[in-house]
Amino acid sequence: MSSRIVPLGRFERVGAHSHIKGLGVKDGKALPIADGMVGQVEAREAAAIIVEMVKRGKMAGRGVLLVGPPGSGKTALASAMAKELGEDVPFLAISASEVYSSELKKSEFIMQALRKAIGVRIREVRKVYEGMVTELDIKTGRHPYNPYQQIPVGARIRLKTKVEEKTFNVDETVAMELAAKGIQVGDVIWIDAETGRVTRLGKCEEAPEEHKYDIEVAHKVPLPSGLISKEKEFVHTVTLHQLDVAYARSASSSLFNILFGGREEKEIPPEERQRVDKMVKEWVDEGRAEIIPGVLFIDDVHMLDLEAFAYLGRAMESELAPIIVLATNRGIAKIRGTDVEAPHGIPLDLLDRLLIIKMKPYTEDEVREIIKVRSREESVELSNDAIEYLTKVGLETSLRYAVQLLAPSLEIAKLQGRNNVTSDDVKKAQEMFIDVKRSVSYLKSYEEKFLK
Repeated sequence: MSSRIVPLGRFERVGAHSHIKGLGVKDGKALPIADGMVGQVEAREAAAIIVEMVKRGKMAGRGVLLVGPPGSGKTALASAMAKELGEDVPFLAISASEVYSSELKKSEFIMQALRKAIGVRIREVRKVYEGMVTELDIKTGRHPYNPYQQIPVGARIRLKTKVEEKTFNVDETVAMELAAKGIQVGDVIWIDAETGRVTRLGKCEEAPEEHKYDIEVAHKVPLPSGLISKEKEFVHTVTLHQLDVAYARSASSSLFNILFGGREEKEIPPEERQRVDKMVKEWVDEGRAEIIPGVLFIDDVHMLDLEAFAYLGRAMESELAPIIVLATNRGIAKIRGTDVEAPHGIPLDLLDRLLIIKMKPYTEDEVREIIKVRSREESVELSNDAIEYLTKVGLETSLRYAVQLLAPSLEIAKLQGRNNVTSDDVKKAQEMFIDVKRSVSYLKSYEEKFLK
């Protein structure tokens, strides 16, 4: 029995839209192929205008609706809009059906989704002492409640940078931090001047010889420059939902919860959110934070009901709202839970607030380029005849089906001892994994044998 050892490597997970880097629009004009986007020139240029409106704060009370057939790139366009807004801009993609599959109330689920798509970039300037530890002497004393136990009661520490070296006497709070973090001579550290919290950055590249080892796993950092005492700006990006959860958890702390754990509340009271909003607005007014409106993408939006639509419309008018991007592939459809038919299954009062972008079916050349992009993303080497055959499959069936054949075709090629996928490999994969039309046709031939 033979076995094959697979070498360990970095985490690799190719997502459906991991190749998307942006909209691929330059000076208002969409490039045919750029940033992982192919085709959909008009839609991408319209999305670029939406992004500019968001940056200028002109999207309040509005949303975006993407309409087009399945597989026309609606999710990809929404993801590209988030990438254009910035690296740390939140992007949350959900399906409308998730609203009804959660334990939460519909309104709570939608509100949490909205606030997960709004970021807060918090800037904090703190005074710290930074340097490489050249001397460290931790003084210990008797524990106040246990005379047989010694605890840190103070310390003498010497820090060094490229321009100066100083000795500090620190109290028991900093001494306990130094002991708990295992700080040693040769480490580069930060000491927060206000809280006494110690942060270990790593082992200094210029550590004394007696504190260097032949084999070290500690992260190496250079000797800090400048003065030991300095002000540093720390930037943290969190979502409003994370602040809601943290605030609600701290506000609901009780002796019972501390002793017995308590049940974590899944729904957050509105007054807690109001307090968080007030706190964030104060931070913004003080210049300590800025709001980062992200993108909330709701696919198959025609599956929402009147109550959910009403709540979504109200949320859209809020001061703190993300870019709401909806998507549907329906023309005229009944609004869920009613007999009323409406365009795209959406109430007219909400439709009036949406900027609608149409997504066109891909042309033959665009299908070919998308297959090339996805094959590179999935590390599948295709021969010219395989590319042409997959293009034909994508036009006759669907682009998604053609893309799904890439990975099975590569496995078939590897069984033949090759890394290059040919059209024969694709045909073999096509025989094994049939498309929807063939699956329906296959089962129709057996309908007379089914119980009716």
